[in-house]
Amino acid sequence: MKQVASLQYGVIFKKAFSQIDVFKAFVKDITGIDLKIDKVETEKSFEQRIGNVRVEFDLYAEDLENRVIVEIQHQNGSDYYDRFLHYHCVALLEQAANYRNYKPNLTIYTIVVLTSADKHKTDVATIDFDPKDRYGNPLNEIKHKVIYLAVKYVDENTPEMYREWLSAINESLSEQIEETNYHRPELQTVINSIAKNLVSPEDKYLMIEEYNFEEDKKKRFAEGEQAKALAIAKNLLAKGLDIETIAETTGLTIDAVAQLRNGG
Repeated sequence: MKQVASLQYGVIFKKAFSQIDVFKAFVKDITGIDLKIDKVETEKSFEQRIGNVRVEFDLYAEDLENRVIVEIQHQNGSDYYDRFLHYHCVALLEQAANYRNYKPNLTIYTIVVLTSADKHKTDVATIDFDPKDRYGNPLNEIKHKVIYLAVKYVDENTPEMYREWLSAINESLSEQIEETNYHRPELQTVINSIAKNLVSPEDKYLMIEEYNFEEDKKKRFAEGEQAKALAIAKNLLAKGLDIETIAETTGLTIDAVAQLRNGG
């Protein structure tokens, strides 16, 4: 059993998956594309901003021979379906050379790796941009895809080429990995590169910063949800609903609703 830094942290994920051989092997298993690249960029952004949101790609590589761009995003938040659809579209729009030609030079694949829980509890989900006829048959005109991978929901039914990668990422979240369970040489590279004894002081600092940021975000979200529930409860109390019904509707405790009714 090897002690490792968790791949829930962006700094560790980028350290592991920015290695060219690892990036290429992961992309090959997820998309089927055998990339021809000599570099992987981290924290990639475009000079000219598209829209009002600053977009930064965790891992980014262009393969001009296969005419594809592959982005890998690491995420453990709650808005990742919408956020990375937006990122994907920004990468697509960035290619538009002029208004006379809307066909991009390169096909965009965005792979999003979720390391936290997700309400849908599904291991793999895909946005396929190709138009379909009314019988569901693809026209094979548009190849762009967004692929969402939720590592907490990998099981025996997860496609084999995905399973070993997602299982290793998921196991790392406990900060230890049984390396003998994994046979891909690139996964052994990942496991060795995130060994705890190889984590630099700078990386540890960034991990702490990321942890504190996520905890603060969770706290603010919880406080916002609590405020919404209290506002709904006040409204229902004003309409004369009983305490038990209000508690069941809002998720507040009976004591909390009673205290609210009594002016607390």
